[in-house]
Amino acid sequence: MKKILVRILILSVLGTGVWALIRYETRPKPISAVIAQVEKGTVEATVSNTRAGTIKACRRAGLSPMIGGQIARMHVHKGDHVEADQLLISLWNEDLVGQLALAKEETKAGRSAAEQTCLLAANASRDADRTDQLRKEKQVSAQAAETARAEADAQQAACRAAKARADVALAQQNVASANVDRTLLRAPFAGTVAEINGEEGEFVTPSPTGVATLPAIDLVDTRCLYVSAPIDEVDAPRVKIGMETRVHLDAFGDTVFPGHVRRIAPYIQELEKQARTVEIEVDFEKATDVRQILPGYSADTEIVLAKHGDVLRIPTEAVLEGNAVFVVDPDGLLIRRGFDPGISNWHYTEVQSGLKAGERIVTSIDRKGIAEGAAVTPDTSVQAAMAGK
Repeated sequence: MKKILVRILILSVLGTGVWALIRYETRPKPISAVIAQVEKGTVEATVSNTRAGTIKACRRAGLSPMIGGQIARMHVHKGDHVEADQLLISLWNEDLVGQLALAKEETKAGRSAAEQTCLLAANASRDADRTDQLRKEKQVSAQAAETARAEADAQQAACRAAKARADVALAQQNVASANVDRTLLRAPFAGTVAEINGEEGEFVTPSPTGVATLPAIDLVDTRCLYVSAPIDEVDAPRVKIGMETRVHLDAFGDTVFPGHVRRIAPYIQELEKQARTVEIEVDFEKATDVRQILPGYSADTEIVLAKHGDVLRIPTEAVLEGNAVFVVDPDGLLIRRGFDPGISNWHYTEVQSGLKAGERIVTSIDRKGIAEGAAVTPDTSVQAAMAGK
């Protein structure tokens, strides 16, 4: 009887072991998942431009001579740096230069004639004064004194007329000088010659009203640059002048250029009916950054609306619909848990309550099989890559 009981006991133990082994071998295998920890750090609320922005120069001008004519001399080349008022283009103007020279000589002649006439007027005035004195002494007649005074007054009038003619000559000289200046194109500000449309010997013609033509010189002040970028009309009310920004340029890879909002357009751009935007302008914080940037670069701008430091945060990619996450329990099983979020961006979401520092959560929520109650194991390849960054 005892032998039978022992055999039954042995068979029972063996059966239990076999059942456990079968259950172990046939159990669902853990799902490989990317796991992160709830940690403390900084979280920012940001908005970005809806379409690529553009680097623009604070001052850029398309320049052409005020009048049409033949280019006599091109004083600059593409890429040259010029100073304010530097001569860029001279049109043929020998006739106008000749008229200016004539006007200058006429001005000199007018001044000399006025000087001569006024000297005679001064002498006549002195003679009239002496004649008046002699009349008082009854050495000359009253008629002689009156004649001398009239002559002096006439000479004074002639002096004033001569001065007026000299002023007219000077005004004519100024007109002639202005006509010459209209044939000379000068830089209105210091900058770099970006483009030249024209060669020596070619003719340039001013643009008729309403007809745009290429400027002879495209002048750009590269010492002052800014970003012009469109943001969605929904985000516009939250953006304020002076807010911190981060500018990203495709030409500089991962380099971030700090800046701040300098202007917000007072109107909505209706370029597309379904995508209305507001233009913002961003200044660069560091002057050294501007030196390596060229106008025309495409730029993405991230505006920092708010920043909270030393708060609980989780990767934004871990957040489920309804403000919940998958928490990994000590046994490696997933538990769906809700939490109260604060501010967030594409990288991190602030946790106000519902989670604790150090808890593990799944960030690869789109992987097949990730669901409440599923067993997970860390994806070592991804974890190692993240640790190496």
